[in-house]
Amino acid sequence: MPEAARRPASSTDWPDPVELLNMTGTSPIVLICEHASRHIPVEYAGLGLGPADLERHIAWDIGAAALTRRLSALLDAPAFLATYSRLLIDLNRPVDVASSIPVLSEDTDIPGNHDLPPAERARRIQRIFTPFHDRIAAYLDQRMSIGQPTLLLTIHSFTPVYLGKARPWPAGILFDGARVIGERLVQRLEADGVPDVGTNEPYRVSKQADYAIPVHGDQRDIPAILVEIRNNGLGSADDIAAWADRLVRVIAPETAEIASGLAPCCDARLTSGGIA
Repeated sequence: MPEAARRPASSTDWPDPVELLNMTGTSPIVLICEHASRHIPVEYAGLGLGPADLERHIAWDIGAAALTRRLSALLDAPAFLATYSRLLIDLNRPVDVASSIPVLSEDTDIPGNHDLPPAERARRIQRIFTPFHDRIAAYLDQRMSIGQPTLLLTIHSFTPVYLGKARPWPAGILFDGARVIGERLVQRLEADGVPDVGTNEPYRVSKQADYAIPVHGDQRDIPAILVEIRNNGLGSADDIAAWADRLVRVIAPETAEIASGLAPCCDARLTSGGIA
């Protein structure tokens, strides 16, 4: 381990791995933004990448943090934001998959992630991944223990082109267990003027490639939706404000049902309850 790794970490270089917003918010919505930050502690020397690469989508989800903050304020919703780059460890991947600590992101080699000793992998899990998800799990479990209704939304952005292939969707709504709610959000976004919203695009949620939706949502019978916005639509404060306002409009009917107790936690019950 480098000498710098053995010295006491500063609070700015090694911040708490989760930033909490509006934890007393009254909304049934709980927001998560796993790729909110591009921060990499100085001891890692940018993982061998230059400043330009660390501004790219490979390091974080461009615009997602600002969108999450605005949604938290508009919805009066609690939010959990990551404080480290996804290149150190991806908070939306199981820790036992190759993409958890990527050696290649899109078509870019990540030199600082090659040939990691087990102790370094364990260090990133213990300092970043585990405390981030433990805070979310404890909060959700507390809400469940008092019967507080919840709709989990994770906020992401995606690139217009991936490995040379264009992605035509302005936004995507991704889900596994929460199919009924997910399909309704797609329909409402299109009715609100967003053309060609992707249903489970630009990829599909799975237990092998995702973490928050299957673990924090589906395993608890909490409806959970992953919201993806194409990042060229989040290029300015006005763009972010417009997307936040739009998402609030399309989420509002679900919020009202969940808050009133009319919308149970899984699709089978939603269907049998006659509100699908």
